[in-house]
Amino acid sequence: MRTNTYHRMVVASLVILLGMPILATLLYSLSQRWGATVLPDGLTFDWYLALLREPRFLVAFGHSLLVSVATLVLATVLIVPAAFVVFYYFPRLDRWMNLLILLQFAVPPVVSSVGLLQLYADGPLPLIGTPWVLVGCYFTIVLPFIYRALASSLQGLNVRDLMDAAHLLGASTPQAFLRVVLPNIRKALMAALFLSFSFLLGEFVFANMLVGGRFETLNVYLYTMRSTSGHFTSAVVMTYFLFTLVVTWIATRLAR
Repeated sequence: MRTNTYHRMVVASLVILLGMPILATLLYSLSQRWGATVLPDGLTFDWYLALLREPRFLVAFGHSLLVSVATLVLATVLIVPAAFVVFYYFPRLDRWMNLLILLQFAVPPVVSSVGLLQLYADGPLPLIGTPWVLVGCYFTIVLPFIYRALASSLQGLNVRDLMDAAHLLGASTPQAFLRVVLPNIRKALMAALFLSFSFLLGEFVFANMLVGGRFETLNVYLYTMRSTSGHFTSAVVMTYFLFTLVVTWIATRLAR
């Protein structure tokens, strides 16, 4: 009994510790004024209404969605066939793939951004300031998450036996992949895509250093608005948080 009580107290303490900053930000975004008193003087939705009427916010939010979705489409087209090829034709390459996808963590984003600025600021591929450079950078970010999710799912399947059975029934290799293997890894793929989407929406370093205001994303917009009203920026943060929360909830439901 004492052990259960202790565990509940630990969980409750963690919930309070993690939830208090979010609750405080929500209250601040809804308050008319919050000065010397413990609680706000009044509640209002004016900051959220002002946010929804702000065209710059809507454009930045659209840019973030566009770059994130484009990255995930590119990642799906490239990583899903690559994972299948590794597990079906070259299973020994999996260990090297695990090493390859982790290399990006050896270089901090700030260092990578400086190198990319040197390479793509001018010359034959002047990508700096365009969304294309963000799509390329974001692809390297989501690569380990998507590949590991697919690898874990494929390891639970006997890919070779499934493919051989499909071949015996007259299916070609692409047909067997699309009709047999892909449905079995669909849940892992969808969960990885939604979680990667939530992560990309919060990315700031690459977006700020490589693109900045030339293709303003949501976090760059939030950074530039830091000197304005705290109520307004709190409304921006809570809008972003609620959107990410919904996406993460969908990912959790799909992963079951």
